[in-house]
Amino acid sequence: MNRQEFKSKGSDQLIVGAVEKLHRAVQDAATMHSQLSMHCFADLTAIAEASATSLRNGGRLFFCGNGGSAAECQHLATEFVVRLSSHRERQALAAIALTTDTSLLTACSNDYGFDNVFARQLEALARAGDVVFLLSTSGRSQNLIGAAQVCAGIGAKVVGFLGSASTPLDKYLDFALRIPSTSGQRVQEAHLLCGHMMVELIEDLLLYDGDETTRPAR
Repeated sequence: MNRQEFKSKGSDQLIVGAVEKLHRAVQDAATMHSQLSMHCFADLTAIAEASATSLRNGGRLFFCGNGGSAAECQHLATEFVVRLSSHRERQALAAIALTTDTSLLTACSNDYGFDNVFARQLEALARAGDVVFLLSTSGRSQNLIGAAQVCAGIGAKVVGFLGSASTPLDKYLDFALRIPSTSGQRVQEAHLLCGHMMVELIEDLLLYDGDETTRPAR
């Protein structure tokens, strides 16, 4: 079978199957998202309040994760430093993704091992009262466990963005956001959604008193 034959043979059947698969994926995501209010909103509010308190007192937010979660760390840190929405102007908020410096990440991996890439940065940068977010679908990454252990010694608060299963990270967490799913894709999608909602909650806590009449104009 040449390449052209592979691409064209049975294409109608493949398209039908693909559409069905996409519908199932959307339905799975919608079902999981509909459960967030029951499983996550109370924890998300508590995390937002702790983060706003830290920022109000001169603290910083740090984000750690691997792979797709590393990308989400960068995404969420950017929402804090730049802005979440063009409809709300505010000062920059102190947030740092510890997943971006390739020189540091490769040097630390080479000299101390990949398990220490976040712990080493937190030793240098984090202080008591800061909030450290650990994003993971499994909660088993040794570099995140190492980061949590450093935070315990420093006095920084530790937040886990996780899936539904119990994890080795659990005993180190001050707050846990548990997405009601065991699917890595669905968990990461919900982490980003909850992250966006968290940023907006933190902005509300820092910028106005909760009365809609005082919300900045959109």
